[in-house]
Amino acid sequence: MISNDEIAKQVSDLMQDIFLRIDKSVAAVREACPPEEAEAYIRATARVVGPIVMDVMEPLYERHPILKPKNWDD
Repeated sequence: MISNDEIAKQVSDLMQDIFLRIDKSVAAVREACPPEEAEAYIRATARVVGPIVMDVMEPLYERHPILKPKNWDD
C-alpha cells in the first residue's frame, strides 16, 4: 500500500479521525433516535467503516506496524 512513512502517518491519523467521528455519530443517534432508526443508522455506518478498517487501515498497519494504535486488536 503506502511506502512513504510520513504519508502513511498522515493517512493513519486521518482514517482514525474518520473512524472516531463515525463512532461519535453512532452514539448521538443511539441517544436521540428510536431504536429502529438507530439500528438502521448503525448498519449504514458499518458499510462505511468496514472497508475503511479492512481495506485501508489493516493493510496500512501491516506495512507500518508502528502506526497501529495500542488498542487496535481489542
